[in-house]
Amino acid sequence: MTSDLSVDAVVDTARAVRERTPLVQCITNYVSMDVAANLLNAAHASPAMVHDVNEAAEMATIASAVTVNIGTLSPPWVEGMHAAASTAHDRGIPWILDPVAVGATAYRRETVTALLAHRPTVIRANASEILAIATSRGAGRGVDSTDDSIAIRHEAEKLAGALGSVVVVSGATDVVTDGERTALVEGGDPRMPLISALGCAASALVAATCACAPDPWVGAVTAMAALADAGEVAGRSASGPGTLRPALLDALYLQQPDDLRKVVRR
Repeated sequence: MTSDLSVDAVVDTARAVRERTPLVQCITNYVSMDVAANLLNAAHASPAMVHDVNEAAEMATIASAVTVNIGTLSPPWVEGMHAAASTAHDRGIPWILDPVAVGATAYRRETVTALLAHRPTVIRANASEILAIATSRGAGRGVDSTDDSIAIRHEAEKLAGALGSVVVVSGATDVVTDGERTALVEGGDPRMPLISALGCAASALVAATCACAPDPWVGAVTAMAALADAGEVAGRSASGPGTLRPALLDALYLQQPDDLRKVVRR
C-alpha cells in the first residue's frame, strides 16, 4: 500500500486512453495476438502487430508505446524486439517487457538479459517470472506461476529500484512498484488465469495506459485496475472461461474511468 497514489490520476489516465486511442506496437507471441489485439480495441486503444526487423524500429517511431513479449521466441523475432525496444528507449517512448517463462530455458534468460539493456519502462510478469529475473532461479512451470505476488513484494521493489523500471507482479492481488511507491490492485475473477495469454494482453494494456499517464507507475496501476474491474464485472455473468473472455472484452469496452476507484488500494 502507499499514500502516494492519487486515484484521481488513475481515473484521468483511463479517461485519456479513451480520448487519445494510443497506438500500441505489439511484438507478442502467436498465442496472444488475437486476445491482445481485441483487448486493446475493447479498451479504446489501437493495436499494431508489427515484429519483423525490417519494420519494427520504424513502427516504434510512430507508436505511442511498445510491448515486447518473449512467449514464442525465434532469432528473427528477437532481432525485431531489439530494434523496437532500442528505438523506443532512445525516443522516450514507453516500452513494456513481458518475460514469459524467463526461467524455463537458457535462451529465454539470455534474451531477457539482453533486452534489459534497453531499459524497459515497465516489466509485467507473474511472481515466478519476476523471481527468475531477480534471483536467477527457475520460474515455476514454464508460463505458470508457482509463487505468490504478495509474498515477493519486497523482491519486486528491489528489482524495480535496481533496474529503474516499474515492476508489475500479476496475481490474485497485483503488485505495482517503482521501488519507492507500491500499489496493490485487487479484484478480477479467479477464472481469469484460465484464459490463455490474458497476462500477455495485460502487458499490451499497460503499454496503452503508460502512453497516456503522467508517469509509468500510474500508467501500470491504471491498466491493472481496469483489468481487475472488468474481470469482476465479467465474472458475474460468465459460467466458465469460455464465456468469461467475451464478457471481459465487453466489460472493458463499457467501463467508465470512475469505475477504477474501487479496485485501487492505497
